[in-house]
Amino acid sequence: MKVRVLGSAAGGGIPQWNCACDGCTTARQGGPDRRPDTVAVSGDGIDWYLLNASPDLRAQLLATAELRPGPGRRQTPVRGVILTTAELDHTAGLLGLREASSLSVYATATVLAALSSEFPVRTMLAPYTAIGWHEMPRTLQGGLCLEALTVGAKRPRYVSSVEGADWVTALRITDERRSAVFVYATCLPEWTEAFDEFVRGADVVLLDGTFATADELAVVAGRPGAAGELGHLPVADSEPATGRHPGTRFWYGHLNNTNPMARGSPLVVDDGQVLVSS
Repeated sequence: MKVRVLGSAAGGGIPQWNCACDGCTTARQGGPDRRPDTVAVSGDGIDWYLLNASPDLRAQLLATAELRPGPGRRQTPVRGVILTTAELDHTAGLLGLREASSLSVYATATVLAALSSEFPVRTMLAPYTAIGWHEMPRTLQGGLCLEALTVGAKRPRYVSSVEGADWVTALRITDERRSAVFVYATCLPEWTEAFDEFVRGADVVLLDGTFATADELAVVAGRPGAAGELGHLPVADSEPATGRHPGTRFWYGHLNNTNPMARGSPLVVDDGQVLVSS
């Protein structure tokens, strides 16, 4: 199995285009340039799936050698997209895939409903390409095996009418040879007993690193809202729980521009980083 990080920031990226905070200023002066959260995974190195589709998806695909097209004129290794939320920073990139000859998109029934009505990307893409919209599968092309766990019920702000409890999902991915187990949970509101069991035995886990502390927005940006209220477990609260899994390598992604860890930390991933290669 192969897992590569295409983007390590929260929505807006770092630096954010309209922000002059310390984190964004540092990034403009030579710090890490982080695109919004997307990860690519493959079970055989040939068939690749994207975990979420950020607004910067075109640039992310062009920057990743494994995802380049060929040898056929319109032949691409990208087989589909697995959405873990309906948030715009995880779904807007779907519009940039309209040139695809065909594509499969997977999500929970609730997220698929939002993409049909509140953010009608399914209707918008239909005239351009043949996209199959499916609920979460158990297996994928290339020998990937997938298990999904609902971890949150927070709706995106643009949603007003779609009801449901499965808005936020964590993914546990392996291949048929079980060469590695990878867990993707970059939007995690709390560390429950169910999630603790979900990561048990995993080789690599990519966790929610949006905020370093619960009061980060207030302290760094002077804005109201605790991390938990926004649907994100801060690193200070999740890091102690990782100690219960000494055989697992935990990383943090989906970093907000207020998070000082985004400027460099041995705990956070960078764009382009390979997390699994087995």
